Amino acid sequence: MAKFEVLAKCHTTRARVSRLTLSHGITPLPTFMPVATQAAIKGLTAQQMESLGVTLILNNTYHLNLRPGVQILGEAGGAHKFQGWHKNLLTDSGGFQLVSLSKFTKITEQGALFESPFTGEPTMLTPEESMSIQHAIGGDIIMQLDDVVSSMTPDRARVEEAMERSVRWLDRCITYHNNSGKQTTQNLFAIVQGGLDSELRDRCLTQMIERKNDVAGFAIGGLSGGEEKDVFWRIVKQCAERLPDDRPRYCMGIGFAEDLLVCVALGVDMADCVFPTRTARFGVALTHRGPVNLRLAKYAYDFEPIDPDCPCPTCSAGTSRAMLYHVITRETAAAHAVTMHNIVFQARVMGGARDAILNGTFPDYLRTFFANYFADFGYPQWCVNALRSVGVDLLEGDSKIKVNKGTGAKWE
Repeated sequence: MAKFEVLAKCHTTRARVSRLTLSHGITPLPTFMPVATQAAIKGLTAQQMESLGVTLILNNTYHLNLRPGVQILGEAGGAHKFQGWHKNLLTDSGGFQLVSLSKFTKITEQGALFESPFTGEPTMLTPEESMSIQHAIGGDIIMQLDDVVSSMTPDRARVEEAMERSVRWLDRCITYHNNSGKQTTQNLFAIVQGGLDSELRDRCLTQMIERKNDVAGFAIGGLSGGEEKDVFWRIVKQCAERLPDDRPRYCMGIGFAEDLLVCVALGVDMADCVFPTRTARFGVALTHRGPVNLRLAKYAYDFEPIDPDCPCPTCSAGTSRAMLYHVITRETAAAHAVTMHNIVFQARVMGGARDAILNGTFPDYLRTFFANYFADFGYPQWCVNALRSVGVDLLEGDSKIKVNKGTGAKWE
């Protein structure tokens, strides 16, 4: 079973530093999990990922069940051995694909009937089958199958139905998992649903917390679907405040730096997103002064690295912005180089948060990070509102600071 230890708490916000011990080692929290959907971080080997200091990545149940399939994974000895990954692994249950592949999907109480986008063959994914597949994959953390609907749906009845069904499906996942003999090595997380409706979220929280003894952690699901950010953070705060202190809290599908730090301040321990690796392939490097679009002509004569202070292999080798501009989106080596940089950037954002919490300086860390990251562009109003709710005023003491109605950093 997972061992979860809270090591320190912020004296102002709800942020905390924890140690999560799983079968493949220790992962310090809060952390960001890079997404290896099909058992690979696009462009990087497992050995490169380990060399960057990453200790927890994500695989996807739906995709790995289709290709290469559980038979091959089973014969390989699980996804760790299949992909050559020696650290911790979380497997997503496939619930998100109910939204992303909705045109291929029919939801019933039994489960989700998918039409394979590769072959057209029908595949029924039930809570029990999701558990069985995740057992075969061998994730250290496995997620319940949940009924996911878009956060933008106006149909409250459908959101309520999905929330209640997610609770029922959790019970089926618990029963199957508890009878599997896998509890000592694989740890089941519940997923809180309820859309953007605070009353539905509260009902789901109450029911899922009642099942606390059967799960190792809790996730906040059903967000990052295009909803207003001022609604997003309030739902995250509502869930994080009620979820048990002695379990890790995972907010699914977030990856922008400002989102990560706001969620950490609200009490979230874990996050994942394809953003840093996907945006790297489009030539965008993440820095503490905001994203840098390396496709812009102004970088043709810029011989500085992406970030002179970054310890990633790309920056420490002195690879210039001019060189990356020259080959970005043309040579795969550029995508690899920026991917490594972006993964290290995410790790530094979260590592800096951990250090600041331990040192009792997390509010100062937030103020410094946001001041550098948004600079003249101005702070997003939603970030100001969210951090004020936990005692940190980004605007305090500086009347010259701008606030904008946008949702993120300006890309240079």
